[in-house]
Amino acid sequence: MRYRSTRGQSNGLTFENAVLQGLAPDGGLYIPSEIPKVPFSKIAEWANLKFTDLAYQVLRLYIDVNEIPNEDLKTIIEKSYSTFSSKDITPLNKLPNVTNDQLYVLELFHGPTFAFKDVALQFLGNLFEYFLMRKNKDKKPEEKQAGITVLGATSGDTGGAAIYGLRGKKNISVFILHPKGRVSNIQESQMTSVLDPNVFNVSVEGTFDDCQETVKALFSDPEFKNKYQLGAINSINWARILAQTVYYFYSYFTLLKKLNITVDASTKPETLPKIQFVVPSGNFGDILAGYYAVRMGLPADRLCIATNENDILYRFMQTGSYEKKKVGPNEPEVKQTLSPAMDILISSNFERLIWYLVRGDGRTESTTATAADEEKASATIAQWMQELKTSGGFKAPAEVLERARSLFDSFNVTDEKTTETIGRYYHCKSSSYVLDPHTAVGVAAAEKMVAKNPAYTICLSTAHPGKFPEAFDIKKEITPNGNKPLL
Repeated sequence: MRYRSTRGQSNGLTFENAVLQGLAPDGGLYIPSEIPKVPFSKIAEWANLKFTDLAYQVLRLYIDVNEIPNEDLKTIIEKSYSTFSSKDITPLNKLPNVTNDQLYVLELFHGPTFAFKDVALQFLGNLFEYFLMRKNKDKKPEEKQAGITVLGATSGDTGGAAIYGLRGKKNISVFILHPKGRVSNIQESQMTSVLDPNVFNVSVEGTFDDCQETVKALFSDPEFKNKYQLGAINSINWARILAQTVYYFYSYFTLLKKLNITVDASTKPETLPKIQFVVPSGNFGDILAGYYAVRMGLPADRLCIATNENDILYRFMQTGSYEKKKVGPNEPEVKQTLSPAMDILISSNFERLIWYLVRGDGRTESTTATAADEEKASATIAQWMQELKTSGGFKAPAEVLERARSLFDSFNVTDEKTTETIGRYYHCKSSSYVLDPHTAVGVAAAEKMVAKNPAYTICLSTAHPGKFPEAFDIKKEITPNGNKPLL
């Protein structure tokens, strides 16, 4: 397996080089040269694997054995998920029947920082360590050791997860930029209370997009990048997307087990119940992992992009226009919401999906795409990203939007709806469930999705609710006197 840039100027990279570089020199994002297509008869063999064994099967398809031998890859995976508090790593639970009895929540917050990003960043931290140890293995103590300076931007959860994935690791320094006053108090404490000498926190006056643009600018400076051996920890790093594909397969099989359905090599996927996923989305990395899982052969029916009021992805799905929201002279471009990890202006990972859509792929690979089509897709992406930078947006043609809609739906959710959803599930008489505000955005969208497309629906729960006490402090119980706190 080799990797290429979405903008066409950097091709044929190994997995190791793609991971260590993070962002391509041309400003593009690395994608695999091909997406492995796995027959369902083979996928069915994964149905009863524990999470780490399933992760090995999926990741092995994208990482050549001559880069990371089998036993080494297994060791990296086992080490990465030994820090999780649940034996299932990403357990699936049925939501209370508030509006529908087909809603499930995939709890991705059982890692060391209680956020879904632990799933990828524990793995990525161990990858960095593995590659550097191998580079330094035959060097004498007095020789200069290979190292990496990890640089990332966070809207909240990435920072803590990155720091906990990299703290104390030899020959690795990590610098995390976060927008001052735009992360929760707990998220800020998780980042700033780690005192390991290789960890550095930078508070930025501005928004997450300001942090992210700073990081991208530094990665786009070849001299600076090479001098400090910059490595990416944000979801622009392909390894993060790859690690997240695993829990789509795992949750699919878990739901089938809960429905008392068994699968084997003879099972026809069209005979199985419809299952769809709803994903709270900011930078588009989490749901992009679902796209790769579907392209590999996971028989998911639909993928739903759930956004808060910073809804560039929702607006694209409605119109085909990908553009920064127009605001008044005294209005902020990014609205501060109760779901801060989704408070973004543009979604970096959307570039990866757009490349496939322009090439001619929808929910399945184009059967007619040629090398010339790939070159055209890269040139188009480079042009659109320049338009986004200079004029604030671009307009995709109708056929590109149609291909996106072949798999994706989208709904946007207000803060008012977010808190109302939290309250309904917490106060459900049959069974109480506490949603964090990001997951509440997803569940509110899931309720709309089920009404549009009835199916068993898995909503990804991206963080533990305890990380966002601010979201509960402002919400009062819906009672005549309205004087009781939500929690």
